[in-house]
Amino acid sequence: MPIHYPIHITGHKHPDTDSICSAIGYAHLKRKLGYDAIACRLGEINHETEYVLKRFGFEHPIILDDARMRLNEIDIDTAVTIKEETTIFEAWQLMSAEKRVLCVVDDNNVLLGVLTNTNISTVAMGDTAKSIELLSKTPIEYIVKTISGALIYAPKVTRLNGKVSIVAVAEHKLDNYELKDRTVIVGNDTEAQLQAIEKDAACLVIVWADYVKDEVIKFAKEKGCAIILSGHGTLNTSRYIFYSSPIKFIMSTNLITFDKSEFVDDVLNKVVKSRYRSYPVVDDKGKIFGLVSRYHLLNARRKQIILVDHNETAQSVDGLMEADLIEVVDHHRIGDIQTSKPINFRNQLVGSTCTIIANLYDENRVPMDKDMAGLLCAAILSDTLNFKSPTTTLTDIHTAQRCARVAELNTDALAKDIFTEGAGLHEKSALEIIENDIKEFTVGNYRVRVGQMSLFDINQVESVREDILKSMKHYVDEKRVDLLLLLFTSLEHHGSAMLYMGKEKWIAEEAFPGIDNNRLSLFADVLSRKKQVMPKLSSVVEGRTSL
Repeated sequence: MPIHYPIHITGHKHPDTDSICSAIGYAHLKRKLGYDAIACRLGEINHETEYVLKRFGFEHPIILDDARMRLNEIDIDTAVTIKEETTIFEAWQLMSAEKRVLCVVDDNNVLLGVLTNTNISTVAMGDTAKSIELLSKTPIEYIVKTISGALIYAPKVTRLNGKVSIVAVAEHKLDNYELKDRTVIVGNDTEAQLQAIEKDAACLVIVWADYVKDEVIKFAKEKGCAIILSGHGTLNTSRYIFYSSPIKFIMSTNLITFDKSEFVDDVLNKVVKSRYRSYPVVDDKGKIFGLVSRYHLLNARRKQIILVDHNETAQSVDGLMEADLIEVVDHHRIGDIQTSKPINFRNQLVGSTCTIIANLYDENRVPMDKDMAGLLCAAILSDTLNFKSPTTTLTDIHTAQRCARVAELNTDALAKDIFTEGAGLHEKSALEIIENDIKEFTVGNYRVRVGQMSLFDINQVESVREDILKSMKHYVDEKRVDLLLLLFTSLEHHGSAMLYMGKEKWIAEEAFPGIDNNRLSLFADVLSRKKQVMPKLSSVVEGRTSL
């Protein structure tokens, strides 16, 4: 089951418009350059991003919940399946051809057991008592099929005891044979056939014959003895007859199985403690997915990851350090990401990651269509607050305007749509407002989360302020956050109002004198979380620590 390994491109947790659009835009560019790239996200899409995606006709990126490889993402063996009623002979032929374990499934492909060489060797090389037991439970039709025979007659109820006799006619005929309830292999000798029936044989298997005389058939019906014309000679008939039992009698059912969604590393840790060569992999409904061995686990590739719009482990996908990080495209400070080998690291002093992505299209001489240009333009306007954020550079402005020309858009009109239609404040719960665009930072020894929502008119927050504060109190207790700070940034008023909560509220109070949860006070010209809010919070903590 060969797997083609894609590149997963993802933004940060609690994604904003820039994070989502940069993942989409860069994945699209990578595919144009010949790579198998998938745009991913690490959380739910906020209202603003939803508006932007719908406006320009893009689907949601897939959820990436962990960067570690799962069994369904690596190369494993395709399962060869058989049914419970398959004969040992049929299974042995299939196993000889496939050289692997056979998976026994029902009509819905649900795994019931496995058949290995060890199972078959219990019949081929084991005690004859086992073979006799199996044959005593085997329907006569299975014997006919296995020896390529023709069923001449079968009573309603057979009485096979599992024992087999090969009759060699001698001077005393069959006098010395005990044939009651046995399967008797006999040649084209009418007298021997009749004598075997007379001695209460349960089934005659006749070799080297094209037909059976009527008198033999008549006597067999009187005595309740089945008759089969074998398609093989004496030797092969005697060999194959013991392989005619259904494999449900010998298959292994006490199995070690793995779900296809399990992580490769976790499975490997379990496999090294057992001795089997391969293990069934199933889905959440128990249906067979494939077979995995130590070879597959030890040679599994790591998932290839590209990070956009962040480069800190706290903001990134779980299991990142167990993945193969191959590239970072970002516009934030350098975080704590470490790699074991050199990677492409594009960190640029601009206001939006989508500014970098748009310029990568130009650098690689890949033209953008109208929808992609519109998507990237919208993300730049969102992250730079329509060029009013202090993080905005001339590169952002020129890039957004170039994208707007391709998309035939007016940047001011698009920005107003994004921050009014896209905000959807009254359509969100208090928790959704908190997590609309939130990031976690470590400031000294404190866990600080700062959320930001861009609005055209800040006054619309007042009607939901009390609900937001109640939810903030519950949020800091549940998440164990030392300080939670929410910014409501207004393009119209060119500033931000703030609400705050947490046991370390003093950090916000010293950083922004006049902050008050009882009323929305506008902090003029405070627009950037990165350049204006976080430096002040850090400065307060550093100042207190140095005392």
